[in-house]
Amino acid sequence: MTQSELRRRSEIQALARLALDEIGGAADGIGSIHRAIATRIFAGIRAGLGPSVLPVQSLHDALSDTIYTAVASTARVGGALAGHLLDLPTSDNVPPSQTKAGAQVIAIISGLIGDVLETEGSPLAEPMAVRVDGAAVPVDSGALAAAFPEASPRIVVFLHGLVETESAWTLGGRPTYGERLETDAGFTALQIRYNSGRHISDNGKSLSELLDTLTARWPVEIESIALVGHSMGGLIARSACYAAAKDDRPWVQQVRQVVSLGSPHLGAPLEQAVHYVSAALAALPETRAVSGLLRRRSAGIRDLNQGSLVDEDWRDRDPDALRAAACNEVPLLEGVMYFFVSATITRSPRHPLGRLLGDGMVLVPSASGRNRTRMIGFREEDGMHLAPANHFTMLNHDSVYEKLLGWLTSATPESAGKPPNPPADSGRHELES
Repeated sequence: MTQSELRRRSEIQALARLALDEIGGAADGIGSIHRAIATRIFAGIRAGLGPSVLPVQSLHDALSDTIYTAVASTARVGGALAGHLLDLPTSDNVPPSQTKAGAQVIAIISGLIGDVLETEGSPLAEPMAVRVDGAAVPVDSGALAAAFPEASPRIVVFLHGLVETESAWTLGGRPTYGERLETDAGFTALQIRYNSGRHISDNGKSLSELLDTLTARWPVEIESIALVGHSMGGLIARSACYAAAKDDRPWVQQVRQVVSLGSPHLGAPLEQAVHYVSAALAALPETRAVSGLLRRRSAGIRDLNQGSLVDEDWRDRDPDALRAAACNEVPLLEGVMYFFVSATITRSPRHPLGRLLGDGMVLVPSASGRNRTRMIGFREEDGMHLAPANHFTMLNHDSVYEKLLGWLTSATPESAGKPPNPPADSGRHELES
C-alpha cells in the first residue's frame, strides 16, 4: 500500500469516527438537557401531588437515560465501522486533505477542535506545511527545487484564516494574489496550510521554524520575504515575526513587509460574545450542555478574544474566567513595513451599522490596530479601507491586489535595512475579557 493510500485510509477513518463521536456527544448533551427539564417539571408536580409521583419519575429517568445512552453508544460504535466501510478503493486514492472539498471539511473541523485533534494525535491534525495543488511540499532542497522550478529570490508567504485552507484565496474563481504577483512582479508565492484550532502562538512558532528551514534550503539566495495574512493569518504572521526575533532566527532578517487583511488585532466581537454567553448558559442545568458545547471551541478561536499572540496570554490561565486579565502587547519589528486592510458592509465606515458590524466578523478599529485603549503601532497612511465589503471579500479583490502590489514593490523606508527590534519583554495591556 502506498503512502498516499495509507494517508487516505487514516483520514477517512478519522473523519468517520469523529462524525459519529460528535453525534454521540450530541445525544449525551440532549439527554442532560432532557433530564434537567424533567427534574424541574417533576419537582413542580411533587409540590402539588406529593411523593406519590416519585415512582413515575424514577421510571421516566431510567427509560430516558437508557435511550440516550443507547443512541450515543450506537453512534460511537458505528463510527468505527463506517470508517472501514468508507475506505473503499478509488481510481486515484487521493487523501481527502489533498482535495479541495475534503481539505475544507477538515479545515472546518480543525478550526473548531483542532487543538484536541492534535493532542489526540489524530491524522486530521496535520503539521503546518507549504502546499502545492493540495499536497504538502517536504522542506528539503530537492523537493523545493522540484515544486518551485522558477524559484525567485523574493518570496511572499500567504496565510489563510480560521477554518480556511489555501483555496480560500481563489474566491470567485479568479487568479489568486499569489499568482498575479508571480506574473506581475516576479515573486514566488508560498501557500501555507495550518491547523487553525491551535493557539496562535503555537502556529506562530511553527511558522517561524518552517520558514527558518525553508529559507536555508531555498533553491536561490533570498533577498526579501513578505507575509500576507487573512484574518487569523495576520495574527500568526505577527506572532511568527516576534518569535523569530526573540530566537534570533535568520529568516526574519529578510522580512520587508507584513500585510494583514481583516485581522482582529484587538480581538473579534463574535468570540467575545460567545465567551460571555457560554458563562451565562452554564448557570442553569437546562442550558449547561449548550454551554459545554460552546466551551469546547478551540484554543485558536479563544485567542481571537483579544488578539493574543504569545504563550503568556493563555498559559496557566482559566480560559473560561469572565475577568481574565492581560493581553501582552507584541512590538512591531523595526525595519519592517506593516500594512492593513479593513472593511465594512456599509459604504461608509462611519455608518452606525458599519461601526457595529464592521466587515461582519472584525471591526475597523481592530483591523487597523487602534482604539481608545490600545494601539498596535500601524501607521494610518499604511492602511486601506474597503467598502462595501465583507470579511471574505478581501481574499480576492482587484482594489486590494492593486494596493498589495504597490506595497510589496515600493521602496522600503530608511529603517528597512535595520535589524528587528531586540527581543525585549513585551508590554502587557490589562483588559476585561
